[in-house]
Amino acid sequence: MEAAQVSALIRARRSIQPVQFEPGREIPNHIVREVLTDATWAPTHKRTEPWHFVVFSGAGRQRLATFQSELYREKAGEKFQQNKFEKMQSSPLLSSHVIAIGLKRTQEVPEVEEVAAVACAVQNLHLSAVAHGLAGFWSSGGVTYLEEAKPFFGLGPYDRLLGFFMLGYPKPGATARSIRRPLEEKVTWVLE
Repeated sequence: MEAAQVSALIRARRSIQPVQFEPGREIPNHIVREVLTDATWAPTHKRTEPWHFVVFSGAGRQRLATFQSELYREKAGEKFQQNKFEKMQSSPLLSSHVIAIGLKRTQEVPEVEEVAAVACAVQNLHLSAVAHGLAGFWSSGGVTYLEEAKPFFGLGPYDRLLGFFMLGYPKPGATARSIRRPLEEKVTWVLE
């Protein structure tokens, strides 16, 4: 593999929202398994491998949509917004697969290291998706931070739900703009 190929892949990664996915086009499960396998090769301190993925596809997406919209309705109280409720009902159905991103907590390392490991796994997942011609979007909306959501995703009280990775085929011509500030604004060199 050439270094230029790796750089090109990294710089081609874009977050493409599910509204830009091809409706009804399903990704074969063997490809989803491949990108998830790539995700698990992320760095992990003390090899704790804290990531836990729950994959929703087919009718499972409707199950997720119903769960999250109803939990939102139950917990929102006076802050309930009908349009947010409807978005939670419809959003999972725009994707071929929705992958819940969980962190199974251990006490072996500080929590921040586990969060970093899961984030690295998601980056691997995203890069692999791009290499397979897929579109992806990591969302931390919906029920991500509700404690009551954890059991639905197989997570315990000390674990964390870190969001959802929406996966699909991009519509022809789908684009997502991405720019980065100059490297000089973000790097300090110490030469002496």
